[in-house]
Amino acid sequence: MPRSLRRLLHLVLFCPLSKGLQSRMPAVKVKYLLLVWVGILLASWVLYMQYSSYSELCRGHVCHMVICDHYRRGIIAGSACKALCEERTLNLQRCLSTSSTHQVYNGMWKEKAVVIKCGIEEAAGGEGVPGSALRPESSLFDKPARGTSMDEFREMLHSFLKDSLGEQASLSTLVARVVTLADVNQDGKVSLAEAKSVWALLQVPELLVLLALAGREHTPRLLGFCGHLYVTERVAHGALWRLEVPPALHPVVPEAVGVALNRWLAPAWPRRARISIGLLEFVEDAFHGAYGSFLMCDSGPARVGYSQQYDCKMADLRGVASEAAVRGHLRGRPCQTNADCTYGRDCTATCDRLARQCNTEVVQPNLAKVCALLQGFLLFGAPADLHADLDKQLRTCVTLSGLASQMEVHHSLVLNNLKTLLWKKISNTKYS
Repeated sequence: MPRSLRRLLHLVLFCPLSKGLQSRMPAVKVKYLLLVWVGILLASWVLYMQYSSYSELCRGHVCHMVICDHYRRGIIAGSACKALCEERTLNLQRCLSTSSTHQVYNGMWKEKAVVIKCGIEEAAGGEGVPGSALRPESSLFDKPARGTSMDEFREMLHSFLKDSLGEQASLSTLVARVVTLADVNQDGKVSLAEAKSVWALLQVPELLVLLALAGREHTPRLLGFCGHLYVTERVAHGALWRLEVPPALHPVVPEAVGVALNRWLAPAWPRRARISIGLLEFVEDAFHGAYGSFLMCDSGPARVGYSQQYDCKMADLRGVASEAAVRGHLRGRPCQTNADCTYGRDCTATCDRLARQCNTEVVQPNLAKVCALLQGFLLFGAPADLHADLDKQLRTCVTLSGLASQMEVHHSLVLNNLKTLLWKKISNTKYS
């Protein structure tokens, strides 16, 4: 190492603590230098942690390589394949991944802001469900086999959807929608590559929810796919709170500081009320869907977004699962405590300690989880003449139990009361 460089390093690292320097400079300046030195070390540590996290979580190049290799070999097809692999007009830009096995990126396609998602994980068990494991990419596209007829393919789809969503009278309509989605070139036929692609796509739980709740106001639209990679519309604000403290800073940034900053950055109260009404409407859509009921098994603020017009739009549906899937996971599951009877993050049932098996009915309904979220989002800054009533209704809502015999009626009553209370306050204003 050159002598000049060694002297520079010695100056940076040891000068703040040098006795000679302390004798020549006022103590206050030494303190400032020490603070700067500590700040540089802290910033370097944060940058290192962020880089390590990014390189571990962001593996979009793997998805791109595998998907395009299968496309060029004619194994898969999809409405986004040409743009992704040939024209390069669909590019993975900013990485949003929170899991190395589920890649999420911002991008642009057809002059629209989009979100590109690609799973590198076997998704049949759902996110956060024990037992989910990596599978070889080649096995994603092993069904249907060559020689499968269209009637057999439709039967495959019907059987899979029945297992995933439960017995529903409208399943045949959903099967027809999936077949139409698979027919990428719209020639009235489904090729083997098209069938393999849509089958792999259906193994992604979020995609199944997108299809089942398609056309609903608060569900993002599916814009295209290639194999098991899929593209949805981008939600302008991808979370209820604008500021998310990076995990690397949790030890040094108190939670109260993050809460205070988020409250300061939050939209005006009437706009938060508008977003909340939309979220309550999504709860209605999920509770009484055309293809059965869906449970919110992760209702965190990072899952709920909103548009530039402050209309609620779910930014991430990976935390939503069909009631049939949750019941199937819990049925016959051995347990010691209620914590053993959990699907995802917070769909929890009771444990029958005599039988040592989980019951299949989730204790807390969607509405109670959403109201717990809205307590932190709605109450601060609420109008004085509304605050007490709003607080009371939210408290009542949070205590809802999925085991109550009249839960459905009570659920609807509480939900409608909340919507009415909020809507009366913002109706006939610019916020409505």
